[in-house]
Amino acid sequence: MVFADTIVRQGSVPLVSKATHVIVPLVEEPEDNCWEAFVLKQEDKRMLLSVNTLPTANIGRYQLSVHTVCPHGQAEFMHDPANDVYLLFNPWCEEDTVFMDSEDERQEYVLNDVGLIYYGTEQQIGYRTWDYGQFADGVLVACLYILEKSGTPASGWGDPINVVRIVSAMVNSVDDFGVIQGNWSGNYAGGSAPTIWTGSVEILQQYHSNNGTPVRYGQCWVFAGVVTTVLRCLGIPCRTVTNYKSAHDTDVSLTTDVYLDENLDPLDLLNTDSVWNFHVWNDCWMARSDLPEGMGGWQAVDATPQETSQGTFRCGPASLTAVRHGQVYLKHDAAFVFAEVNSDKIYWQRKIDGTFSQIYSEKKAVGHCISTKAVGSDERNDITHLYKHPEEMGPRKALFWLGFEPRTF
Repeated sequence: MVFADTIVRQGSVPLVSKATHVIVPLVEEPEDNCWEAFVLKQEDKRMLLSVNTLPTANIGRYQLSVHTVCPHGQAEFMHDPANDVYLLFNPWCEEDTVFMDSEDERQEYVLNDVGLIYYGTEQQIGYRTWDYGQFADGVLVACLYILEKSGTPASGWGDPINVVRIVSAMVNSVDDFGVIQGNWSGNYAGGSAPTIWTGSVEILQQYHSNNGTPVRYGQCWVFAGVVTTVLRCLGIPCRTVTNYKSAHDTDVSLTTDVYLDENLDPLDLLNTDSVWNFHVWNDCWMARSDLPEGMGGWQAVDATPQETSQGTFRCGPASLTAVRHGQVYLKHDAAFVFAEVNSDKIYWQRKIDGTFSQIYSEKKAVGHCISTKAVGSDERNDITHLYKHPEEMGPRKALFWLGFEPRTF
């Protein structure tokens, strides 16, 4: 008779209480939803074990060791880095928060390692092919390195909401020496122009091999392409999304404000809001037990550094259902995403006494032709209806009828 305990440890200070030090018992009959090991085959002094994990277990790299007891004594097989175990989210597992029940969608949003990213204008929509390369050599190690470099405790890596917020923050370099340094100046000395990149693999490998030195340079589609790679690599279904006429609301007013002087000339110092020809971000898929019922499914996440969320340049995950119904008080950053796709463009004119009056409201200025690659083909899939109701019946009016006042984040 042989007794064996498999021990897996995660992080620099593994603790049983934090589920980063796990003793996996050897059992005769496997059960569901627990850490356990059972013998598949035994030959002489060798055993083949199968190990089950909790569907809520922390993802990441685990150090493995095995302790055995038999009539001839005890033995301990100590940690060997070559035997490290990598645990990922599992969208095929019904108990996993990221479960997706469509096999076609799992093939597209988890396993497809190439895709299309849309750019241009709504009148002239273009696309570029992007090599996500989530299965390429070194990419998984680089993705886990990003989690480790974030400094967040591994005990929180079982929650995809938390992991997505970490990735959103770490893919840009603004406040945490993340993966990509943004540059919109037109001067790309000391690095590569954002248009040079055709995929994520070289970016992630370069970041990892250079010990966390941000890669120069990127813009929105580069940030989004890398986020798709990282999340698919970690097992979270993800797609790259382009919004045409994308608003940037800087003050959580839910409007895009344009300030003019008495002669209708722009007041540049006050005009901090803007509308971009296009902006690229991501949708990821997960349940949202932290939100009211019905808010699961696709969630918007954006790594382009625009505004801070809880003190860090990141955005999401924001429920698309919440955004579509104008429930902008729900976390994370639903108000910002709502403004990107559904804000009115308000024109204000300065009066002689220095106050401003509203002179015009443009109702359909933003959030057009929201696009992503279709499942199983290279066709463009317009998903505007997932982000907003038809313009004639948008949810903004309902918010003001209720006397809503937006929260800061």
